[in-house]
Amino acid sequence: MAANYNNSAWFYDTLSKVIYGKALVRSQVYLLQFISPGSNILIVGGGTGWILEEIAKVHSSGLQITYVEVAADMMKLSQKRNASDNEVVFINDAIENVPLANNFDVVITPFLFDNFTEENLQKIFKHIGKSLKPRGIWLNTDFRLTGKWWQKVLLKSMLLFFRLVCHIEAKQLPCIEKCFEKNGYKITQQKSFFGDFILSTAFQKQ
Repeated sequence: MAANYNNSAWFYDTLSKVIYGKALVRSQVYLLQFISPGSNILIVGGGTGWILEEIAKVHSSGLQITYVEVAADMMKLSQKRNASDNEVVFINDAIENVPLANNFDVVITPFLFDNFTEENLQKIFKHIGKSLKPRGIWLNTDFRLTGKWWQKVLLKSMLLFFRLVCHIEAKQLPCIEKCFEKNGYKITQQKSFFGDFILSTAFQKQ
């Protein structure tokens, strides 16, 4: 069964705040400064869609946003968000099933890749990557392990919970940073949050 966050749509944001406080939000908002006016943006796995309102605070108009989310209940919440005068196209499907044009200036993947096995990460990464223009910006936020014992405990508990509730396939964190490096992306800006457990990175496609 494919991963689907329908079961957690009603409590997802609340649960994240209980565990991480404002860290998940701050880590994603940090990257929005790297969006240029008039950008064509692809968001994959946007969850409940609060990121659309945060983007509108930075750019209230002029953006074209393609918003892909597999969970129908998450999508319903996202469609109620105020994106100001930005144009948003909502696609309720798994990203690997979505034909993508290769004209995006910015790709945003918030806590997407920790859902996948290493093998599927590579396939989905390449599918998304083809849609980004040369010199385009990829804004990625995800978890990482830096050797602190509590990170391993929290990650293991989190993955187990979402495997049971949302049927994610991952049993461990895939090598996300190495995937970007392997595919020739250059880090332009980077910042860690929540005791280095969360890493937000702006990559540029070479």
